[in-house]
Amino acid sequence: ASADDLEAQIKAAGGADVVLDMVGRDYAALNLNSLNAGGRWVVIASLTGAKVEMDLQRIMLKRLTLTGSTLRSRPADEKARLTAAVEATVWPWVASGAVRPPVQAVFPMKNAADAHAELEAGGHIGKIVLTV
Repeated sequence: ASADDLEAQIKAAGGADVVLDMVGRDYAALNLNSLNAGGRWVVIASLTGAKVEMDLQRIMLKRLTLTGSTLRSRPADEKARLTAAVEATVWPWVASGAVRPPVQAVFPMKNAADAHAELEAGGHIGKIVLTV
């Protein structure tokens, strides 16, 4: 699947109010196009590159908030506090099924090579999961 396919799926689902961006450059346009008015775009990694050319007027017209954060440089006690806050606030949403990651495919551990092949082929939208 392409970024265009993913954008269409996001828009069909009502758009995104929040994007937690770990990709960076390659998904910048997707993020900008997929966010609803008043949305928040949080950059936490830049796996495909940190430098992006962007139309700031679109950010203004959509009234977006673009921010970034990283845990890497934070002290251990702050990381522990944030982990506890996520566990207390966010994990119940995951446990109840209110928030679910998109899953592209599930493979038994014995087929890990097939899972890697699908991952390396690209085009997947959701997670590729190995079961134990």
